[in-house]
Order: sequence, then C-alpha cells, then structure tokens
Amino acid sequence: MEYTQVLIKPLLTEKTSTVKDAGRQVTFFVHPAANKIEIKRAVEKAFDVKVEAVNVVNKAAVNRKRQGRVVGRAPGCKKAYVTLAQGDKIEFFEGV
Repeated sequence: MEYTQVLIKPLLTEKTSTVKDAGRQVTFFVHPAANKIEIKRAVEKAFDVKVEAVNVVNKAAVNRKRQGRVVGRAPGCKKAYVTLAQGDKIEFFEGV
C-alpha cells in the first residue's frame, strides 16, 4: 500500500494536543487495513521524521439509537498514535 493511502488525516482534538505537547506523539486516522510497519514508513516518508513507536486503536462502528429504535450507524475508524524521536516534531499549523 502506498504511503498516501495509509494516512487519511491527522486527528486534532484537545486530547491529541495534550499528548502531542507532553509525549512527542501525533495522532492520525489511518486506513483500516494498514499495519504498524506501513504506518511507520508512511509517517517517516511523508513528514521526514524518525518514528520510535506506533500504537493502533480500532474503534468499532456503533448503532445510533433514539427512543430505543436504531436510526443510523456511526462508522468505525482506526487511529494511530505515533511517537516521534527526540528532537523531531510535526507542525500541522505553522505560522497560525
């Protein structure tokens, strides 16, 4: 799989901002079929940084209920928490 297909988009929330500042980690939504090795290679190639570790979280799809009835389905996703080497960083909003 090509690295442009592995990384879907960065995940920017309050939690990921805290983790980014404290632990040199960045978070991405990734392709559901991607494994840790492919994610590591994709981040290193796309952002020219050194990756120390990759942790993957699969979020299952869930049914949306209203008044006991199923009215829809929230899609699942796969997230990757990527730990960068000391001194490396990825800036998503430079100059903002």
